[in-house]
Amino acid sequence: MSAVAPPAPARAEGSGISGPGRAYDSAAPLEFHRGAGGSAVRDGLLPPIAPIWELHLRDTVICLGGDGNYYMTGSSGADIWDHNDGVELWRSSDLKRWDYLGLVWDTHRDGTWEKKPQDLHGKPVVTIWAPEIHYIRKNYFIALSMAPGGIAILKSTTGKPQGPYTHAFSPEAAIVDAIDPTLFEDDDGNVYFTHSSARQIWLLKDDLSGFDGAPHTIVLADPDHTPSHHAARCTPRGSNDLGTEGATLSKAHGRYYLGAADSYEGRYSTSVGISDTIYGPYHTRHEAVPCGGGTNFFEDKQKNWWCAFFGNDNQSPWREKPGLVCIDFDKDGRMMVNARQPLLPGGVWHRPA
Repeated sequence: MSAVAPPAPARAEGSGISGPGRAYDSAAPLEFHRGAGGSAVRDGLLPPIAPIWELHLRDTVICLGGDGNYYMTGSSGADIWDHNDGVELWRSSDLKRWDYLGLVWDTHRDGTWEKKPQDLHGKPVVTIWAPEIHYIRKNYFIALSMAPGGIAILKSTTGKPQGPYTHAFSPEAAIVDAIDPTLFEDDDGNVYFTHSSARQIWLLKDDLSGFDGAPHTIVLADPDHTPSHHAARCTPRGSNDLGTEGATLSKAHGRYYLGAADSYEGRYSTSVGISDTIYGPYHTRHEAVPCGGGTNFFEDKQKNWWCAFFGNDNQSPWREKPGLVCIDFDKDGRMMVNARQPLLPGGVWHRPA
């Protein structure tokens, strides 16, 4: 029997970075963290996945870069409800082994308005929530939000994922007073922006320096009124209710997938709608991956589709570590957990009968 993997290198109490992490030892017993119970695996909703890296990371997002490598970021540091140092970045050629590229954007060194403390639950904080990295127009962009609200979009000045990064929009103020931003480049080169609960979509200017006009309000053609498919804090059930936060936008097989994280049967999952056009209307709101909320969807080099994963509820197999679930699409276009899970031993997982 293999020995239990040694603990990750200790960090100072209250560290504002998560650091390099280490390889997850699949032979070691899976640790459950912060109340995670793993019932989604036990009940057959998820395959027996494990973290792809032993690393404290919330809101995990992964993108395929222009150099054929994958890049990962998310909310890092010991306590994002208090502070963190900035945006950390990891790189992989195969989604298995991850190299640490360090802090590519330091809030206090590189920020402008972002450095000003904001009130969060009665105390001043400077902390980043849910940063994302995107490869757009042959360059790297980072979209981030400062807690409890305020969004910035950054662009690499070198065309490299390590940066340095500068503000793509004006550095004087937040572009929107909100959280959880995301970017999406369409097949025709147009770039779009949404945030929070994905209630609106903006087209960006051709030089990506700002918004090209007013936002388009998103309508659901067939809203989901089932109470257990929504968090209690949801607004009254209306036509625009995809979720509460963690906006995501992607395109697969000619269809647009707009989603937001919500409490779906008690699971922190992304609820996704489908449309043939970017501005909708969207339809067929559904839970994409059980417990897979606050992340993103991407296509790999082998044309597999994935949902990034981090775990944020007591049905998840772990909490606040990066993971991946391979997904597929049913005949109606709904996202679903793929029967084949390439990162599992043997590469295949069969659903229970």
